[in-house]
Amino acid sequence: QVQLVESGGGLVQPGGSLRLSCAASRRFFSIATMAWYRQVPGKQREFVAMHDMHGPKNYTESVKGRFTISGDNMESTVDLQMNSLKPEDTAVYYCNVRGWITDRSAQMSYWGKGTLVTVSS
Repeated sequence: QVQLVESGGGLVQPGGSLRLSCAASRRFFSIATMAWYRQVPGKQREFVAMHDMHGPKNYTESVKGRFTISGDNMESTVDLQMNSLKPEDTAVYYCNVRGWITDRSAQMSYWGKGTLVTVSS
């Protein structure tokens, strides 16, 4: 099994920056995608950004130009640099990794437990 652990959340003023990190408890044999999602209490979890290891990076419209995702296939880590933060970015942020633990395993999707980001003055 693999555990994903997020870090870097906290309280920041509007216009500020935070860098979220996600690390796996063991290295994946291979990774298909690494992504960040977020969830506000009472709402559905929503997509934020994805790093396709064999394709482009994708972002939800509301964070384009402000957030940057960077995944490291070799280290099995993924970061999310968040700039020009807005109050509406307040949420619990979750990392997600889809990949293979070994060369004999099936592709699976793994989730971290989340880290809280609060944007407020």
